[in-house]
Amino acid sequence: MTPVSLPRETKLDLLRDMVRIRRLEERAGELYGESRIRGFLHLYIGEEAVAVGVLHALAVDDAVVATYREHGHALIKGVSMKAIMAEMFGRQQGCSRGRGGSMHLFDARTRFFGGNAIVAGGLPLTVGLALAEHMQGGTRLCACFFGEGAMAEGAFHESINLAALWRLPVLFCCENNLYAMGTALERSQSQTDLCAKASAYKVQARTVDGMDVIAVHEAARDAVEHIRAGQGPFFLEFRTYRFRAHSMFDPQLYRCREEVEQWKTRGPIHTYSTRLKAEGLLDEPGFLAILAQVDAEVEDAIAFAEKGTWEPIEDLSRDVYTPGPAPEPAP
Repeated sequence: MTPVSLPRETKLDLLRDMVRIRRLEERAGELYGESRIRGFLHLYIGEEAVAVGVLHALAVDDAVVATYREHGHALIKGVSMKAIMAEMFGRQQGCSRGRGGSMHLFDARTRFFGGNAIVAGGLPLTVGLALAEHMQGGTRLCACFFGEGAMAEGAFHESINLAALWRLPVLFCCENNLYAMGTALERSQSQTDLCAKASAYKVQARTVDGMDVIAVHEAARDAVEHIRAGQGPFFLEFRTYRFRAHSMFDPQLYRCREEVEQWKTRGPIHTYSTRLKAEGLLDEPGFLAILAQVDAEVEDAIAFAEKGTWEPIEDLSRDVYTPGPAPEPAP
């Protein structure tokens, strides 16, 4: 594989960010097993190259909409690891004041607009954000992440159709990890060529190796350039794989251990760190230093979350009801 023309520090940043996602997720899984994180938890382990490669191709003020498997997207978009961990702990110091938990991370400051628990639910929101930007004459784009299962939903077809009709600045990022929960793609959709579905709406589309962070980053940069040039939306299918279950409740009866282990040989962190070492940009002590730095960040986030406070009962109606009119003075 020919090295791309990225500065050494940028290449190392890609690795560091993948490791940050991986260690955050691994510790979240452990904390869930200890009942310190509750509710639902969907881990992104194995898919880190997609979030990192795409988000490094976006501008700081571009908008991002994700799914319920969104810890990594939020982290790389700029939401602090402390705010993410506190949210998973249900503390009011979390990015959604502890009300959303793992599936509903949100941070308007970084323009990270969810965390959506409904399959394909984020796509219409993305089109709305892009339409607002278009109507105001702005230059920012909106990227949405979704699984291949979402492409069987009407919301996908309605969203990509409108984005194409109105030439909206939308980057559609399909994370094809082969299984919509426990159902394989070929068992749920008669058309498994996902780019063909996007092309049917006259949207430019490309399939990318989602286990290769450089391939992801290059494809995302090309797509972003296309969108910023006013040429309409772009669809990217990232062929990736989650190493862990769909959620912490999933017994994984739909795939064999051998398949999982085979995909792990293509793990994005292992293959990319090996590549950097071959290019002379990283050695083992340097890799261990990155691990130590990230582990310290994760443990600091956990300590912050544990010290967090519960939302007071008197705030339960906050942001739920609009204050009513002031009572009229007594006669």
